[in-house]
Amino acid sequence: MSFSPALIRQDFPIFERTVREGKKLVYLDSGATSQKPHSVIEAESGFYKLHNAAVHRGAHQLAEEATDAYENARLIVANFLNAPGGSDEIIFTKNATESLNLLAYSMGNAKNTNRFALKTGDRIVVSEMEHHANLIPWQQLCARTGAELAWFSVTPEGRLDLSAIDSVITANTKVVALTHQSNVLGTIIPLEAIVARAHAVGAVVVLDACQSVPHMPVDVAALDIDFLSFSGHKTLGPTGIGVLWGRKNLLDELPPFLYGGSMIEYVTMTDATWAPAPAKFEAGVPNMAQAVGLGAALNYLSKIGMENIHTHELALTGYLLEGMRGIADLKLVGPTDTHSRGGAISFMVQDIHPHDLGQYLDSQGVAVRTGHHCAWPLAKALNVPASTRASLYLYNDESDCDALLDGIVGAKKYFGRL
Repeated sequence: MSFSPALIRQDFPIFERTVREGKKLVYLDSGATSQKPHSVIEAESGFYKLHNAAVHRGAHQLAEEATDAYENARLIVANFLNAPGGSDEIIFTKNATESLNLLAYSMGNAKNTNRFALKTGDRIVVSEMEHHANLIPWQQLCARTGAELAWFSVTPEGRLDLSAIDSVITANTKVVALTHQSNVLGTIIPLEAIVARAHAVGAVVVLDACQSVPHMPVDVAALDIDFLSFSGHKTLGPTGIGVLWGRKNLLDELPPFLYGGSMIEYVTMTDATWAPAPAKFEAGVPNMAQAVGLGAALNYLSKIGMENIHTHELALTGYLLEGMRGIADLKLVGPTDTHSRGGAISFMVQDIHPHDLGQYLDSQGVAVRTGHHCAWPLAKALNVPASTRASLYLYNDESDCDALLDGIVGAKKYFGRL
């Protein structure tokens, strides 16, 4: 069967409703959160209806079923990412932000003899295009340890400037933490050169894959990275579930992030030892039903095919970019072609504030994002105080792009810009 957004939308109950006085819902904000298919909603509710019990606790049947469902979800994630160490490399968190904070705090807890211990003179590298979730944890880790924060700048075209890669990733660099695909610009970074340089100096590479895992094939073994995070809610899955993948040997070396039940091996009144990863990083009762829902979401995506989704989104991105080029006074923020980019498109319309444009589009049933998109340093670097962002996904089609383009033209008339 050929790829059909119209058929795919039938799997998503939210598209059965209307908005703003009976208008069709045109949802172009999947970069913030994706919509959920029936299979995900049913998987999560089915866990509560039939199998609800605390995982890894209890000897009764429900506890066994809950544990099996939870660990099966972990295996689904491992297979989806092609994790070389299998499900032992998959840690469930509540979102990607927590995954990145887990890494930063764990490294901050490392003792002097641990490879992850940071000190004055060490360096952590990020970029100007990072979401706050992949900037502030590292910024604050540097403040706590005395390490130095360095970054790649962004070119006016919205690409990473790697011209000084050897002086950015220096011999004293311990961590290189970068977004795989910008949530503002849609830019996909040139990862191969960065990973090669980072590993050459002994640094680990952390990938914020929130905007890539939902939209294209991501194989952690092929990418040769060391850690990866993504959120379930951007991947057709439930809210309240995130993933941290890490190489097993590195997870074994990292100290814990949170302490309590499930993450211990042995406890006395004066001391404790830790269970091996992933349990070491999953203190307390986890988000069980949400993990099951995420497993269903990844199965849904796998059935359609990540390469098919990426190809569809790339074609749709080209269609929308071409349409935007035909609108006077519209300025694209970031790459203006489909080379090494995804379906997040930010733009400005002269003399119309993005918030006003967003409200007008909403009145027409078109849902977009406006503001700085949790990337203030990037906005400042590009001298863009705010922008409007349309983000595409597998359930969008050309008619959605047309609705956005018509809405922009309509906004120009409404605000007297035509």
